[in-house]
Amino acid sequence: MSGRGKKYLVLVVILLGSFLIGGYFLYPTIGEKGANNRFRTIKVERGEISSIVTATGTINPVITVLVGSQISGTIKALNADFNSRVNEGQVIAQIDPAIFEAQVEQGKANLLNAQANLLNSQANIKNGQANLSKAEIAIVEAKRTLERNRDLIERKVIAQATLDTAQTNYDTAIAQRDVAKAQLESARSQVESSKAQVEQAKAGLKVAETNLRYATIRSPVNGVVISRNVDVGQTVAASLQAPTLFTIAKDLTRMQVDTNVSEADIGRVVQDQDATFTVDAYPDRTFRGKVSEIRNAPITIQNVVTYDVVIQVDNSDLRLKPGMTANVSVQIEHKGNILKIPNSALRFRPDSAKKEETSNRKQEAPSSDKGGAVLERLAKELSLTADQQSKIEMVLRASKSEFQEIREKSKPEEARIRIRTLMRQKIWGFLTEEQKEKMKEMGQSSEKSRARPGRVWGSTPEGKLIPVEITVGITDGTFSEVVTGNLQEGAEIVVEELMNKKARPSAPSPSTKGLR
Repeated sequence: MSGRGKKYLVLVVILLGSFLIGGYFLYPTIGEKGANNRFRTIKVERGEISSIVTATGTINPVITVLVGSQISGTIKALNADFNSRVNEGQVIAQIDPAIFEAQVEQGKANLLNAQANLLNSQANIKNGQANLSKAEIAIVEAKRTLERNRDLIERKVIAQATLDTAQTNYDTAIAQRDVAKAQLESARSQVESSKAQVEQAKAGLKVAETNLRYATIRSPVNGVVISRNVDVGQTVAASLQAPTLFTIAKDLTRMQVDTNVSEADIGRVVQDQDATFTVDAYPDRTFRGKVSEIRNAPITIQNVVTYDVVIQVDNSDLRLKPGMTANVSVQIEHKGNILKIPNSALRFRPDSAKKEETSNRKQEAPSSDKGGAVLERLAKELSLTADQQSKIEMVLRASKSEFQEIREKSKPEEARIRIRTLMRQKIWGFLTEEQKEKMKEMGQSSEKSRARPGRVWGSTPEGKLIPVEITVGITDGTFSEVVTGNLQEGAEIVVEELMNKKARPSAPSPSTKGLR
């Protein structure tokens, strides 16, 4: 072959290669103009779905005991540290007992002194009784002398002065008897006072002994020390409240997740539901638990209301630590062997359908009045009073435009949840506690039994879209259950319209190759 022929052959090969490469890169764009490549479709499949409520929570021990000090003093010794296992009654710290030992000795001395005073008072009673007896004898003697002198004065045997002296002696004896009686009563009162002082001294000694015992800090439970807040030599002051020395978890093999569930989802959560969660420390491991308690106390942070759902968890391997953040999924409902479709198919709407929905929404807006039906149901289910109905009706009327705006700007499922949450917030203050509980039960039962209408789209070989009306059941956020509708397993439904993509890649991506 001549040199000119070789050049011609090389040129042909280069041109042919250019056409092949260009055709490869242009293929996705050209191919999508065909009927079969206008839409990305996916097949309806059979499988299982779990409806869940997601939330975040904190892992805590089931029982946490704060060990404090009831007395003030200086820490002399520590017998427990972080992660120490302790038994009930075990000495874990010692406050310097010197002052309290001295107070005990002082209390003992005070008790001995009070007991001595009591003995002295009892002796005074005996002395007073003797003085009283002596005074009574003196009265008898003075009276006898007075009567004898009166007889003698009548016979003029003695002088008047002698009679006057006898009378004075008699009056003095009576006065001395009265003094002796008063002294005896005083002695008896002193005995009672001394007895009270003895009891007071006993109480003071008991307080001193108790404070001495408090100087020895003991563990109140069997558990693990998860926090130590003092060091040797540190002074603790218990003047206003008991300072916390240790935090002890009673049993780390049983933990709980305190989960903050929003008020929009709390009606779907009930006791004994299964739950799973993950923690950042073990991202590849899923932990399992069970709902044990739904606490009624609301937790409001920045106008967001949540409720504490307690999930019991087994922690036999001690991997979970107190304070870890858990990403929780509470399983509300589980169904197996059902038809399911991706939620992207429910969200897909061609331009023609969007225009039709907008037109229908505008036509229905003026005549749409669901407030009356809602109020009627609430009045029946909650036994509303006439005053409550009047107030709620005013709120629903005032919020009508707000509800309508949510319907127009949100997807149907999202709009339903937002409207339900907003409605609950607006009427919550008008309800009694019993009515609030009934309303929670209403929300829970309606969530479990709710089947909502939906629409998916199929396509013909010519690229024409066909709407398929269905009823959708539970969802896990990615897939939804098909309850009713003309859909069979294996049927292809549209999830994306490729022709409407404004930007195309200059080279085929892996996902584009998969669609060809």
